[in-house]
Amino acid sequence: MSGSTPVGIPSPVGTPSTSVSIQLRLEEDWLEICDRTQLVPGRGLAALLPDGRQAALFLDREGRAYAIDNRDPFTGAAVLSRGLLGTEQGRPFVASPLLKQRFDLETGRCLDDDEVSVAVHPVRVA
Repeated sequence: MSGSTPVGIPSPVGTPSTSVSIQLRLEEDWLEICDRTQLVPGRGLAALLPDGRQAALFLDREGRAYAIDNRDPFTGAAVLSRGLLGTEQGRPFVASPLLKQRFDLETGRCLDDDEVSVAVHPVRVA
């Protein structure tokens, strides 16, 4: 599956399963996004959410999962899942593939413009 292919079909959480899944918290519920094996460390994955927005999911080399909005606030394009991962002073970020602005994966804050940020979604590996 391509890193830019939207995924995210709602499925009941708590259903017995032998696989490990990546889930996002939306309001009061956890939404299963994909199987853990679909996330490759260092590469993003776009997920279509029930309300029509997209989330960009990432897995770092230590196995920590992150999710932010996929929409680049500087261009309006849904491309952050295609960005390059890195660290700045020990903090993980993704650099937009278009204009290269960097977004902190834990806070959503743009490291290159303090007035800009993207939403961060709680994520878990279950």
